[in-house]
Amino acid sequence: MIQKRAEELAVKLEIGRRKTLEILNGLTTEQWQTPLYEEPPWIVHNLLAHFVSAERQLLALAQSVAAGGQGTPLDFDIDRYNAGEQKKLEGQSAQNLLALLDQGRRQTIEWIGTLGDDELDKIGRHPALGNVNVETMIRAIYGHQLIHMRELSKRLGSVV
Repeated sequence: MIQKRAEELAVKLEIGRRKTLEILNGLTTEQWQTPLYEEPPWIVHNLLAHFVSAERQLLALAQSVAAGGQGTPLDFDIDRYNAGEQKKLEGQSAQNLLALLDQGRRQTIEWIGTLGDDELDKIGRHPALGNVNVETMIRAIYGHQLIHMRELSKRLGSVV
């Protein structure tokens, strides 16, 4: 039986998955080229690649901490990591990245369903938040994507 805290997290991530995919699947070809950030210079396609890599990395991080790991190394450089991931994913089509994002989020949700309160309470280092518990790491997966989606909607003149 899924634990109440884990279930709440899974529901939140599922809502985020659906809304993000709905918005991104509705973009026009021109909107995919919309500049979002100047530094680094990202368009919407770069943001989608970022979502894919962040989902993978943050899931692996939370899994490691839940299993007793320490979390992100102290010398982890998030900007270097993001730049490297952009290079790895730059040739991927938006459709392929959308499929990878959907797959990654579904894996995250499935894994959350296996967690008990003991795992959710384990503490490890998150690259942006410092030492937090696994539950906070999972909430950050949702929050990270939500922040970027709100920025995207503002840029496109719509509401998330």
